[in-house]
Amino acid sequence: MVTRNPKDRKFFRTKRRSVEGYDRSARELRNKARIDRMKQGIFILPSLLTLSSIFLSFYAIIASIKGDFFLAGALVLGAGFFDGIDGKVARLTKTTTRFGLELDSLADVISFGVAPALLVYNWALAPYAQIGWVSAFVYVSCGALRLARFNVQSGQIDPKQFNGLPIPAAAAMIATTVLFCHKLAIDPGDLGVVTLILVYCLSYLMVSSVKFHAFKDLTLVREKPFTSTVGFVLMLALIAVAPLVVPFLLCAAYVISGPVMTVVRVVRKKTTAKIVPEDYSPTTEPEPVSADSARKTT
Repeated sequence: MVTRNPKDRKFFRTKRRSVEGYDRSARELRNKARIDRMKQGIFILPSLLTLSSIFLSFYAIIASIKGDFFLAGALVLGAGFFDGIDGKVARLTKTTTRFGLELDSLADVISFGVAPALLVYNWALAPYAQIGWVSAFVYVSCGALRLARFNVQSGQIDPKQFNGLPIPAAAAMIATTVLFCHKLAIDPGDLGVVTLILVYCLSYLMVSSVKFHAFKDLTLVREKPFTSTVGFVLMLALIAVAPLVVPFLLCAAYVISGPVMTVVRVVRKKTTAKIVPEDYSPTTEPEPVSADSARKTT
């Protein structure tokens, strides 16, 4: 009886590749194409988050037209949440593209320009007729100018600071004001002049050169992680206790922080310029050294 080696059977035979058929570059191209197909879903994810922001802001416009101002303010804040995470998701997945940046800018004009302007107009500025809608238009125009300037100056200024009030912060200020007044049952008709002043102040701060903190410096979090965690938990607890009051106070504090820090910098600069060393007098010239005194010193 003839015994066959298992390796001679067809089932156990290994496929032999000729040297000519083994193309390493072709395999690398196939792997790259497979990775690109896998990344298509990752590229879509940031865009879907941005489109979710546009959807919520458009819904906020419809709600404000119908008179449901509480829902409209909450939807503007929800749009701000999606706008905040789409960029972070794109950076974490390394899928930042020029298309995504342009889509994000266009979404910001709708989410934080048009939607808050219509909200504040229908909520408190409609009785002022022409002055009311012109004020809302000024807000939208300043927001668009703020976004255009940000896109131009991107990479040329300090990333730790915003040059002017960010438009999402301005929109959050308007939305939280509506929610705060709803919580305290304040009639928006009694705040017409205050609302006009608020809209014009936010519009000016967006196009101004006032510096605002960008919260991109994580030095304090790295140095004191436990203290930062405790502070974050306390802030969440306060928001849970008063969800319509604490966000308004936080937004107001952020809006005020820019002008306050600008005044502090100007005062510090003036005080440091006035400080002159006591033993230094630029008007007095040094006395000439005589030959006798030179011999004594030597």
